[in-house]
Amino acid sequence: MPARLIDGRAISREIRTEIRARIEARCAAGHRAPGLAVILVGNDPASHIYVRNKRTACEEVGIAARDYDLPASTSEAELLALIARLNDDPAIDGILVQFPLPAHINEPAVIEHIDPVKDVDGFHPYTVGRLAQRIPMLRPCTPFGVMTLLRRIGVEPKGQHAVVVGASNHVGRPLALEFLLAGATTTVAHRFTRDLPACVGSADILAVAVGKPRLIPGEWIRPGAVVLDIGITRLPDGKLAGDVDFASASERASWITPVPGGVGPMTVATLLQNTLSAAIAGTSLLDVAPGSRAGVA
Repeated sequence: MPARLIDGRAISREIRTEIRARIEARCAAGHRAPGLAVILVGNDPASHIYVRNKRTACEEVGIAARDYDLPASTSEAELLALIARLNDDPAIDGILVQFPLPAHINEPAVIEHIDPVKDVDGFHPYTVGRLAQRIPMLRPCTPFGVMTLLRRIGVEPKGQHAVVVGASNHVGRPLALEFLLAGATTTVAHRFTRDLPACVGSADILAVAVGKPRLIPGEWIRPGAVVLDIGITRLPDGKLAGDVDFASASERASWITPVPGGVGPMTVATLLQNTLSAAIAGTSLLDVAPGSRAGVA
């Protein structure tokens, strides 16, 4: 039986509707709308599309997006100074810097300059460290979007073998931490993995985030596995392809995400969720409640 599709667009729409209702209720109770600063540096065409989509999503749910479109000549010091001002701005709950940045700007320095309580992308080392310590605050957007997809289709990771192919700082590594938090036995495969087909074939839940089109053929996939294809690449003919060969994988998987329309929309949905959470909690995000690790792996 062909795999069932995990419709990230539909699930994202459901989440946006829920977020909008919560924001409307907060505003009706006298609270201001959540505020998100969106910073774009330079003229990268793909970045402009991503930022436009994020700003549109903010408008749809009632988040007040404040735009900062900076020239490619912006210095690192100028960008860090802007972030410092936004850190101190009480009307701004989240700060989003669109990556990649121009080559002369140190991206880790920029990430670390964002106040962790406003780190709505979930990239800050403190944010990821809290996830590793099993006391998460704001969640890395794409990894948590993957976990939300699983929850919405009724797949429970606890006790299952989750294999993450790709060990990037923004997706693969934090996704492995999310799976561990959810109680899955978790394996991370990367460019030094010796027997990738065997590793992939052992997965009950397979998540692939490499950025190499059709890296994973369907015959590697365990029958009945849940497949989450996170990578996306534009081919020379203009079409988009994921890291998994969709046609052959669909013949073996029980559930699979399409590309596009699978994981991608969930990244933006999680960004909106994080911004609302930051507006509600503020600095209390840093608090650690007694027994906060109860029930987690």
